[in-house]
This record gives sequence, structure tokens and C-alpha cells, in this order.
Amino acid sequence: MQAWQVHELGEPGEVMRLAHVERPTPGEGQVLLRVRAANINFPDALMCRGQYQVRPPLPFTPGVEICGETEDGRRVIANPALPHGGFAEYAVADAAALLPAPGALDDAEAAALHIGYQTGWFALHRRARLEAGETLLVHAAAGGVGSAAVQLGKAAGATVIGVAGGADKAAVARELGCDVVIDRREQDVVAAVKEATGGRGADVVFDPVGGEAYTQSAKTVAFEGRIVVVGFAGGAIPSPALNHALIKNYAILGLHWGLYNTKNPKLVQHCHEQLTELAARGAIKPLVSERVPLAGAADAVQRVADGATTGRVAVVPAAENGAAA
Repeated sequence: MQAWQVHELGEPGEVMRLAHVERPTPGEGQVLLRVRAANINFPDALMCRGQYQVRPPLPFTPGVEICGETEDGRRVIANPALPHGGFAEYAVADAAALLPAPGALDDAEAAALHIGYQTGWFALHRRARLEAGETLLVHAAAGGVGSAAVQLGKAAGATVIGVAGGADKAAVARELGCDVVIDRREQDVVAAVKEATGGRGADVVFDPVGGEAYTQSAKTVAFEGRIVVVGFAGGAIPSPALNHALIKNYAILGLHWGLYNTKNPKLVQHCHEQLTELAARGAIKPLVSERVPLAGAADAVQRVADGATTGRVAVVPAAENGAAA
């Protein structure tokens, strides 16, 4: 089969190599899956660089989120068991963790439903306890995780303010349903949030960026607001001023979604059921901006790493053989 492999660490576009390799052999409790679509996540790029908390042994195949097909023909969503990741024609995954792919979504959309939407759901509902009528501020609103948070916020009845970088990404944020869109390249984010909220600020802030975005979060969070720290796509890890949190009376919440897979996997299943129901009634639908063939995976991962994409980019191996996603 064909699979992308990383033999040395570095930028994805430089270290990912497409090779002919043997199909992976499932271990105990694992299953072999034909990859119907693999969604690209920022952690894929971090893994190539050796900067992610999970560091598979070299050589490894990146790709942490797929829609796959079991040997008996079931469409499932899975997190491949590294080092046999999803940017390949076949991957392996833990049988106990397979989730049914929603019938309302195609393969690329189903592949994109899992990590980003689970992250958004746990951040907004489990950690921040978002309520209908509250105001939600989403950084990187046109990105993969941000776009999920926007849709989930709207589905929960919140007023959503989206921050995006540039006119094209701002347009995507509007299409996603943001009530207010702030172009951080053209506007003062802090001033714009205060204007949109009548000076009150946002009840919940979803921050997958860190750095300057976190500074803006602290300045715009409302009384008894909640900032959910989801990641540091901007590269800089902030050091929160706890005296500021005390004086302003807000909470700083961390979310590492992957921990729930081991600490409380039943919640992951419950979340998937909620997401499947939302997808069935059209309340959420992953924004898949591109579907690329397997041969284009390295370039696509690099563009995601560079912040040059919107929504989700999916690698569809079958597309090279003329099959639809």
C-alpha cells in the first residue's frame, strides 16, 4: 500500500515521504481499516516537528483522525493507532474506540467531525458550561477547531463573536454563522469585542491560539466569564497573570480532550451521540474546504501548519482511483 512516512523531524513539507509499505498488522484489540478520508489536524504538523506531546517512533505515518471502513463494510470514525496513522491507504485503530460515522455526513465530513468537534463540545459544555443567551468569543473562527466551536456555540443558543485573520477568513467566519466577525488584521480586537458587547465582554472565550490572542481574551472576558485554553497554534504559550483573574473574577480552564479517552471514555461516546444528533438535524456540518488526493497530503499538512487554510482539509486516498469521498 501507499503511506506517507516521517523518517526525520522537521517541517511536514520537507520530511513527509510517500512510500510503498506493507499493510499494518493489527495488534491485540485492534482492527485494520481502509482509509476513506483522513482529516488534517494541527497536531499532525507538530508531530512532524517533534513538538507534540505524543512522539511516535520513527518512521511513522501521521494522520490522527479518519473515516475508515472495516472489513465487514462499516463506516467508522477512528483515531489511528500510531505509528500507523491515517495518511495512508490502510490504518489500524483500537476496536473499542471506533465510532459510527454519521449517515448525514460524507466521508471527508465524517473524518472532520471527531477531534475538532469533540474539543469544541467538551470546551463549551463540559468545561465552560455555556448557556443559551451568553456571548461566546472564538479565536481563529475560520480554522478547523474554531469553525467547530462557532457552529456548536450557535447550536447552543449563544451569540457568537468570531475573530479571524484577513478578509477571506472573515468571510468564512460569517458564512459559519458568527453574529459578529472581527478581522484582527484590520481591527482592534479588544475594542471591537467591547463595542459588540456594550462594554460587558464575552461570557466564554474559546482560545486555540495563545500568545497575543490570550492577552486579548483576558482583556475581553466578562465578569464571571470563562476562558478555555485549547491550544497554542500561534506558537507562544502565555503566562496568565493570576492576580488579574482574581481582580476581574474570571476562570481560566484548560482542555486536553485526549485525556477523556483514558480518564472517562463514556463521555467521549456521549459526546459523539450528541454530535451525531446535531449533524442529523443540520445544526452542525464540518466545513471541508479542500479534498486532496493522497499524493497531495504533505503539501496540505504544510499549508495547515502555516495557517494558510480555512475549515478542514481532508486527504481522500480513494479519490486517486476515481472513487467519490
